[in-house]
Amino acid sequence: MVVSAGLLLHRTGPSGPEVFLAHMGGPFWRNRPRAWSIPKGLVEAGEEPLGTALREFAEEIGVSAPVTAADLTNLGEFRQASGKRVRVFAARASGFSVDTVRSNTVRLELPRGSGRFVEVPEVDDARWVGLDEARKLVVAGQVAALDALVARGWGAGGF
Repeated sequence: MVVSAGLLLHRTGPSGPEVFLAHMGGPFWRNRPRAWSIPKGLVEAGEEPLGTALREFAEEIGVSAPVTAADLTNLGEFRQASGKRVRVFAARASGFSVDTVRSNTVRLELPRGSGRFVEVPEVDDARWVGLDEARKLVVAGQVAALDALVARGWGAGGF
């Protein structure tokens, strides 16, 4: 079973609850309406999901997460349409912002079967998004992680 781990930062913004999301890079995601995601990546052999979430955030956003492992709440695992499971950790990060995303890249064959390879950023944008908008932007399998965050009391004075 393929398992990823990610970090869902949250804050109370000027207009209410916000989460920090990443826009997936490359031509496949360019024009898709649900192309945003919790910064996440594959749990490597021998790695703990918590470590993966922090590592992947740094690799995809280009800066270290503004939290420590002690700040994180485990929201659980969520199944995506691909069958991949994503373990999501959440943390409040009120003062965090990023002007420019400096993501790692991935090598893709485009078009498939052509023998032509290109490097594309794993993430091409990241920003704070209002909770209602986030529900419309994230890949469908991650909406449950937003629901779990709210169920834990976030937005009502909770963690």
